[in-house]
Amino acid sequence: MSRIIGIIGGSGVYEISGLEDARWQSVESPWGEPSDQILTGALGGVQMAFLPRHGRGHVHSPTTVPYRANIDALKRLGVTDVVSVSACGSFREAMAPGDFVIVDQFIDRTFAREKSFFGKGLVAHVSVAHPTCPHLSAACADAAEAEGVTVHRGGTYLAMEGPQFSSLAESKLYREVWGCDVIGMTNMPEAKLAREAELCYASVAMITDYDSWHPEHGEVDVSEIIRTLMGNADKARGLVSRLPALLGAERHDCAQGCDRALDYAILTAPDARDPALVAKLDAVAGRVLG
Repeated sequence: MSRIIGIIGGSGVYEISGLEDARWQSVESPWGEPSDQILTGALGGVQMAFLPRHGRGHVHSPTTVPYRANIDALKRLGVTDVVSVSACGSFREAMAPGDFVIVDQFIDRTFAREKSFFGKGLVAHVSVAHPTCPHLSAACADAAEAEGVTVHRGGTYLAMEGPQFSSLAESKLYREVWGCDVIGMTNMPEAKLAREAELCYASVAMITDYDSWHPEHGEVDVSEIIRTLMGNADKARGLVSRLPALLGAERHDCAQGCDRALDYAILTAPDARDPALVAKLDAVAGRVLG
């Protein structure tokens, strides 16, 4: 099958440069309106779809991002692989501002967001033991290194609700007790929803600061974050431009099974399923619902 790479751009990353036949298009979703229109086109012979997570102009807070609509809209466009690009804080001295972390684990501390496409009338449980795709993640790491970025392959991302940054006590808890590596506000429930939609998902966390734990940096300085953010955004665009050559236009079955996550996940008997919810899941779960 043909590969379509979806990029969900975080703070400061609002477009992809160099797309052929580029156009912004609206995608209707039964889960509401996505964050913005989606920019589609081709890069290096590979189809691409770019969605600004916060909307152009940054109109959505981390809590109000319509995560379900975003993932559903990408799936409706035929996206097979999703790369999340987002800003984050670091809990590790060695993971410095300007570095990228290719996240492979999450701790979800969000509490005000819808976290599943499934529910009453159609129950499903997918595994997120390994929430990111190793193959897609490795390609992102290779692309970042080719851009001259210092890359950390693997790390645990603490997803907080926000929009406020952490207190000092919270920062110490996440770093010293829970052993997290980076902190952000947007990768959950995004990664969980991508798994439910049977999409390969990779998280590129771009470090902007040391959160509030660092004795020499103190509380988060928003002006410093923005300066680092702009530099990271240029590197992120370079990373994205290298992905088509690394991944190729043809897509094979995912070795980890991301594209078959629903094979044994749905528990509700066919005759007990809510027809309205089944209809809403036509893109996300159409493969297994028929």
